[in-house]
Amino acid sequence: MPGTPPTRFVYLGPEGTFAEQALNSIPAAERGSRTPARSVPEALESVRTGEADAALVPLENSIGGAVGVTLDELAEGAPLVITREVILPVEFVLAARPGTTLPHVGSVAAHPQASTQCRGWLRAHLPDAVVVDVLSNGAAAAGAAAGEYDAAICAPIGAGRHRLDVLADKIADHPDAVTRFALVSRPGPPPPPTGDDVTSLAVYIAHDRVGALLSVLMELAVRGVNMTRIESRPTGEALGRYVFFLDCTGHVADVRLGEALQGLRRVCADVRFLGSYPRHRFPGSGDRPIPAPAGLSDADYADAAAWLARLRAGDLS
Repeated sequence: MPGTPPTRFVYLGPEGTFAEQALNSIPAAERGSRTPARSVPEALESVRTGEADAALVPLENSIGGAVGVTLDELAEGAPLVITREVILPVEFVLAARPGTTLPHVGSVAAHPQASTQCRGWLRAHLPDAVVVDVLSNGAAAAGAAAGEYDAAICAPIGAGRHRLDVLADKIADHPDAVTRFALVSRPGPPPPPTGDDVTSLAVYIAHDRVGALLSVLMELAVRGVNMTRIESRPTGEALGRYVFFLDCTGHVADVRLGEALQGLRRVCADVRFLGSYPRHRFPGSGDRPIPAPAGLSDADYADAAAWLARLRAGDLS
């Protein structure tokens, strides 16, 4: 039922990865069931079929960029909507079986993205170790626990789950790296506006129209809607055909964003609404929502609409 809190969660597995760590930060997930999926398509399909109420999948990383498979899945198939975002600091650790010391590490299991983000640390502290590619951070921790490798680069949750000792923490070359995850559900009423929200869209432009992308941007700009991200992905139809993924500040219930969506509907070949949801805020960050520009608040729109209604009724007072 629309509005019913989710109780059955699925996330990109396996266990002991950043996705599980991000899911554990959602209060409702602590009380519900949590099942790992083998891939993003599998996780989202379980939501579409009703096997799960919500799926937590990676959307983008501050180092590696957008997660293409997630964007493709959201743009295709039966519609799904984002109801929440979770931004998780990516803090890699080097973990090993109890009793292992750093000088005895000759092989390190790591997901390719993890080893890439820790290249400088590995070069400085384990220059002679062999780095072995594995399918996930969880698989790296499991392999080290089983004795297949001397150590693993993994998430802190993976080290704890597999009872590994942490030989070194915060080993990433970019200490401020984060991954943004999306909690995705079947379509229903979006969470109520908080005053600090994000709206995500997939926009298909008319390729035979000059300035089509500029028209999209103008629909947002003239209403003071701030676009925080734009990402293009090929549609698969033909070379040069793209769908644009947009993140905008605001909520579908906001008057100015609602008008912008109507404008996009008029000028675009198609628009897929991917959800309005609260912006993730780190505790104590001091972040504040950006106020509406002068003349573009909901109160300004209401005043202008009332004024126009009076004119149409012949009231010039």
